[in-house]
Amino acid sequence: MIIVGLAICSLTANAQQINTDSLSHVSKISKYQLKRAELQNSIEQTTRDKQDAALKVQSSADQNSRDASRLTSDPQNKKLARKADNAASDAKRDSKRSRNANDKLDDLNKQIAKLDAQIAKEQSKLDVYRVAGGSAITVPTPVDTAHHN
Repeated sequence: MIIVGLAICSLTANAQQINTDSLSHVSKISKYQLKRAELQNSIEQTTRDKQDAALKVQSSADQNSRDASRLTSDPQNKKLARKADNAASDAKRDSKRSRNANDKLDDLNKQIAKLDAQIAKEQSKLDVYRVAGGSAITVPTPVDTAHHN
């Protein structure tokens, strides 16, 4: 009788541990999916920022080239020299901003890939409890409503 009672208590404690552990994995998966959705929603704006920065760089480089050409025809003109120097500074600043926009988009994609890996890892841990417990534990997948180019 005592042995049967201990066995039942052990099974109950084990089931509670499995339930707590599986809920922990479900919680982590939900947290990762929410963060991933937030990042996915910012990709469109970040891509637009990158494109705008690239256009600005091209415009600044063109202006710099025009001002440098004008200065070549009249190298003693201080007004043209100042204008060419300002155009060169603008081109340098805009190219740095463009590189930063590229880096930001790359980092965003890396973060999303990392979250995908974390979700898959937690899902595989959760699958262990599905097999052990016999009942399926499903984690709802958020629907990505953002429109991506």
